[in-house]
Amino acid sequence: MIGINGYELLVLAILAVAVLGPERLPEYASQLARLVREVRRMASGAKEQLREEVGPEIDEVDWRKLDPRQYDPRRIIKEALIDDFEDAVKPVSARPAPAAPRGGTSAPGAERAAAPTGPPAVKPLMRLQNGERAPFDIEAT
Repeated sequence: MIGINGYELLVLAILAVAVLGPERLPEYASQLARLVREVRRMASGAKEQLREEVGPEIDEVDWRKLDPRQYDPRRIIKEALIDDFEDAVKPVSARPAPAAPRGGTSAPGAERAAAPTGPPAVKPLMRLQNGERAPFDIEAT
């Protein structure tokens, strides 16, 4: 939990005996024990208060999913890009059909004319002539 192994704990205990001395060490050890008990009591009280306020839904929460160590930005970006790619390459038959016009019957050729025939037209690229200045928008700068 704290990340201290046995050797480090032994070094800290020897250091505490040397700094505090054998006379005051039991007093400080009992104060430390009281502090640990008080912190545990406060933590359990906070858990109970949270459980009372939130209700039984708190038991259904998957806390491992909310662990910040599970956050991997590369994985999240990769999944998002793959999802977008799969949406982009869906066949046309899988996409929803355009809505039929309201108002009853229509002419036989009207359905064909209303259906999209392909991607929208793209404007041609306008090139500047030699010596022509590029348009300048004073509000954009």
